[in-house]
Amino acid sequence: MFVEGLREQWRVLWRTRFDDKIRAEGVARKAYPDLFVDRGLVIIATRDFKPLSFQEILERYFPSQVADIVGGGPRGGVRKFIREYIRQLAAGRKNDRKTPPKPKLARLQLKKGGRGWLHA
Repeated sequence: MFVEGLREQWRVLWRTRFDDKIRAEGVARKAYPDLFVDRGLVIIATRDFKPLSFQEILERYFPSQVADIVGGGPRGGVRKFIREYIRQLAAGRKNDRKTPPKPKLARLQLKKGGRGWLHA
């Protein structure tokens, strides 16, 4: 199927990219005409950069309704899921079990076993 071929090219593009550590960007090593990517195109960068989107590539080939069905899968992946759902649950649990803070003196280690400083 055409979409499976696009997905395979997408995977190869990201696996074989060249990471330029000086400029902090990822560059395509070869051209992928089906993905509208030329050789040397910056595919990922650190600041003010809009990364490539597989969904947008599918929308160029198919109408948006068909691209949504064919593309499938959630947007954002595991990290977005953790950020939106798991961290919110953990933050809610932290607030539920607050204990009063212990006095500062009770936590300090006693000098000389509580006898104070001995000067000779």
